[in-house]
Amino acid sequence: MCTIIEITDFLAPALDVYARLTEVQLLNNEFPEKGMFIAESPKVIERALDAGYEPVSCLMEKKHIDGEGRHILDRINDVPVYTAAFDVLTQLTGFALTRGMLCAMKRKKLPSVRDICRNKSRIVILDKVMNPTNVGAIIRSAAALGMDAVLLTPGCSDPLYRRAVRVSMGTVFQIEWTFLESECLDDIKALGFKTAAMALKDNTLSITDPRLTAEKRLAVIMGTEGDGLSDQTIADCDYTVKIPMYHGVDSLNVAAASAVTFFQLGKNAGNET
Repeated sequence: MCTIIEITDFLAPALDVYARLTEVQLLNNEFPEKGMFIAESPKVIERALDAGYEPVSCLMEKKHIDGEGRHILDRINDVPVYTAAFDVLTQLTGFALTRGMLCAMKRKKLPSVRDICRNKSRIVILDKVMNPTNVGAIIRSAAALGMDAVLLTPGCSDPLYRRAVRVSMGTVFQIEWTFLESECLDDIKALGFKTAAMALKDNTLSITDPRLTAEKRLAVIMGTEGDGLSDQTIADCDYTVKIPMYHGVDSLNVAAASAVTFFQLGKNAGNET
């Protein structure tokens, strides 16, 4: 049984994870084995539990203990559950809780790039995508539209940042992902992938070009929201690819572009190498 704890002291250290620690502090680069993240809403928490993440504590509205959050509490044992009325929790967290429930969870050790790419045919590489909203949206599209895994360069926002998890609707727990050690694509090519840079350049392939869907193993590289991919990264790729635009529109937000890209390049991908 979970231990239900009524909040009486806003400054209790156990509540720091929800009210006072920054995302960087939760990540805990110095001691990554102690890193945590916040899952928000029963659906997201349930997907994290399904993926094997270990809960540390929960924070929830009192009315949800026997309501929406009941099935979550039934799945976790010996985990403290901090609770109070809605107006009290709003004072503590600074904003309304999504569906009335948060869960602090332990991070897991990230898999290696080689392990992630084994038996994969379609992967996406995010290069310096720093906005957590975009990272979450891209991961959701990757999971939904036929991509097998997501790799991120060191300059990207962490997929387990609270906003990224929320925007992804918990799909960060349903598709494999990890961080690359550098921006170099040599390791990806050595694993047998052809690389396709999504870039607004002349002399590019259309995203509908059949040579792209014919590749048995393809890595799609997408760049940061403002500057896109560097000239060096584009030069290092096997293909440079552009989404055709109409009515004078010159570009799409990277999250919107990812959905178009994954639908086109992921839909025909098999799971066999």
